Amino acid sequence: MRPAVPASLFRHSLARQALGQQRSAASKRFASSASESQAQKKAQETFASVQKNAGKFFESAQKFLGPAGDKLGNLLGSYRQPLLYNLAVTKEVLKQIYVKEGLQPPNIAAVKSAYASLWSQVSNPALAGNLLKSGELGRVGVYGLQAYGIYKIGEIIGRRSLVGYKLD
Repeated sequence: MRPAVPASLFRHSLARQALGQQRSAASKRFASSASESQAQKKAQETFASVQKNAGKFFESAQKFLGPAGDKLGNLLGSYRQPLLYNLAVTKEVLKQIYVKEGLQPPNIAAVKSAYASLWSQVSNPALAGNLLKSGELGRVGVYGLQAYGIYKIGEIIGRRSLVGYKLD
């Protein structure tokens, strides 16, 4: 037979375990509140910089736009400050994404190689035969039509007229 384990020893063991869990939970809680306070501090700093930059922006906009700028600012009314804050936060988030992801515009060599590869595929007569055999010609045609349509819509928007240019 096994020797009997006193119940008090079992209770003390459970108490120590519970105390250890409470301590680890407390340390996690304090760690998260510290990062939350840092986040709040960063948000307050961002808000202060937004207010400063917004003031500069509106002053320059008023100089540039004159009375029309005053009317536009009055139309925004109480929405002006929240709108500018949201735009600044969006700008900061996009800036962080840009830095974290290591985004950068392509260099000239990469653009040239992409266009050279595309041109070599398009100028190859075997590509048309492969498209016919695989049934992909219709899909390529639809993509081309979409690209042409987007180009024409851009032209219409640029001309500010559906047909022709206004020569007044």
